[in-house]
Amino acid sequence: MKCDILIVAGLWNSGPDHWQTHWEAKYSKWERVAHRDWQAPDRDEWVAELDAAIAACQGRPILVAHSLGCMLVAQWAQASSHLNVAGAFLVAPSDVEAPSYPIAPGAFSPVPMQPLPFPSMVVASSDDPYATIERSRAFAQAWGSKLVEIGDAGHINADTGYGPWPEGEQMLEAFCSTLQP
Repeated sequence: MKCDILIVAGLWNSGPDHWQTHWEAKYSKWERVAHRDWQAPDRDEWVAELDAAIAACQGRPILVAHSLGCMLVAQWAQASSHLNVAGAFLVAPSDVEAPSYPIAPGAFSPVPMQPLPFPSMVVASSDDPYATIERSRAFAQAWGSKLVEIGDAGHINADTGYGPWPEGEQMLEAFCSTLQP
């Protein structure tokens, strides 16, 4: 794939069987944002760590985010960084305001509901335990993102059968082809 990618994992850092991990292993130049604490995320710290990872990129990366990583991208976009990204591929954004979300209420809320200042695509599941399809649609609409609904796919992670996930990789490649270099 011919685009610069920065992987933005969610809570607990996407395990060894997660599609993000498979893709990172496949593409040696792709980097993952590092966080000091994957278990108890602090929004301001994670935003600063994402900003530092973007600053370390040679060009404008495409952010490939999952779950809480999607909320991190939205929070970073609202933080008025002077840095730019080419776009964001946002998979299974978690509703951090929902009672089903497994971290402390308020840790990443409120959810930014303003347009993102870069092209984006949201990939959503109709039976995600961490965000209803209606809420995923609302995120996509508020952020100005293209929305792709993939049906019953759970949280689109290894637990629901999304290991290597070639269909997702094809969606990312198609999204990359629409972006300005």
